[in-house]
Amino acid sequence: MPADATRSGSDPVLSLRGATLRFDDRTLWSGVDLDVQPGEFVAVLGANGTGKTSLLRVILGQQRLTRGEVLFEGEPVRAGNPGIGYVPQQKLADDGTPLRARDLVGLGLDGGRWGFWPSRRKRAVVDRLLAEVGATSYARKPVSRLSGGEQQRLRIGQALAADPHLLLADEPLASLDLSNQRAISELIDRQRRERGFGVLFVTHDINPVLGMVDRVLYLAGGRFRTGTPDDVLRSEVLSELYGSPVDVIRARGRIIVVGTPDSGHAPHDEHHDAGHEELCDHDPSDAEAVAL
Repeated sequence: MPADATRSGSDPVLSLRGATLRFDDRTLWSGVDLDVQPGEFVAVLGANGTGKTSLLRVILGQQRLTRGEVLFEGEPVRAGNPGIGYVPQQKLADDGTPLRARDLVGLGLDGGRWGFWPSRRKRAVVDRLLAEVGATSYARKPVSRLSGGEQQRLRIGQALAADPHLLLADEPLASLDLSNQRAISELIDRQRRERGFGVLFVTHDINPVLGMVDRVLYLAGGRFRTGTPDDVLRSEVLSELYGSPVDVIRARGRIIVVGTPDSGHAPHDEHHDAGHEELCDHDPSDAEAVAL
């Protein structure tokens, strides 16, 4: 955890206590205890359908827990809290969308009143955000004409507009090439170090952020493990978590997890993103090889 972004003895920005989420007879996760400190970078890992996106929805106040509690800065979470920034799963803008790059970032200030900025101060804030995420050069271009990496920079700028204390990122690297994965990861890491906000970063591949992550929350089969990447991403830990043999291979600075069983389906609340929540390379066998 970066020393320049945390305060000694500071209270957690996010706390989950005994958090359980169940749909019908299926438990996504049970008894989750987690504190995220200011400036801490926590990666959320797990197979498709394990409830990673649902966890973010709970924190955003969009989904109630079955049991337990979730607190943001000591208070129960609520929808629309400006202290929580959110980078959703990427969806490229449709061709012909008139929204400009600076308009998209401005949504983070205007609460949806895009195209209407009544003050110089707001325009100055948008200019600053565009500069911070490296998007000044295409500020006036239509969003639909921008690449996936460029659009993702804008979404990060939008999420940072209200100066959040916690940033939730849902698969922010999906569909990006390796160069843009690195650029977006470094952008989020630099901003959290400079601003001191906590990060909960959902990803199917920890390798692009491996050197940035303080801790991991790994979800599997209704259970969970937390700890540093070295603590959690081990063969014996994941084998115990999944209840079947799992191999963790480390090679050339990368981590590959082999043998995690595919859930094969997602609960009803995640149908909208079941095809995106976990992108894996599949073996010809019934097991999957997940690049983590």
